[in-house]
Amino acid sequence: MKVAQIAPLYESVPPKFYGGTERVVSYLTEELVRQGHDVTLFASGDSRTSAKLVRCCDMALRLNPISMDPLPYHVIMLEEVRRKADEFDILHFHIDFLHGSLVRDFAGRTVTTLHGRLDLPHAVPFYMSSENCPWWQFPMISANTCVRQTGSEPFIMGCLVAYCRFNR
Repeated sequence: MKVAQIAPLYESVPPKFYGGTERVVSYLTEELVRQGHDVTLFASGDSRTSAKLVRCCDMALRLNPISMDPLPYHVIMLEEVRRKADEFDILHFHIDFLHGSLVRDFAGRTVTTLHGRLDLPHAVPFYMSSENCPWWQFPMISANTCVRQTGSEPFIMGCLVAYCRFNR
């Protein structure tokens, strides 16, 4: 299977220091390669992977002294992902919903892992904005137990709670 992993650009994959999301992306990417999948990782240029690496910026943005705003780099990355989308069977996004309106044409081949908190008040209007972008059409994965605990799952339709243990 041809898989695209789309990582945040704040930290390298795997991260040198802090970076829970990037660490999960690394574990998942390396395991998919180990199982024989053709994996492409869209990430910062200082990332280390056995997958094909598409360098979307020279180095992790958090540690880059000349990077004042991460948004332009993520937009550039998303345009590259959009241009290459037909090359992949599945595109796995780890960047919250920054990609949402750009992938409508191939949303059925995407999965989005939500690594952050989904129960915060500022997130609710975003998920409820289904008229402009129907988020419920996007397959989502979350390891966020607070969604289940707070009862805020009505706007996260079809969300799968997944737990992984890595023996490393």
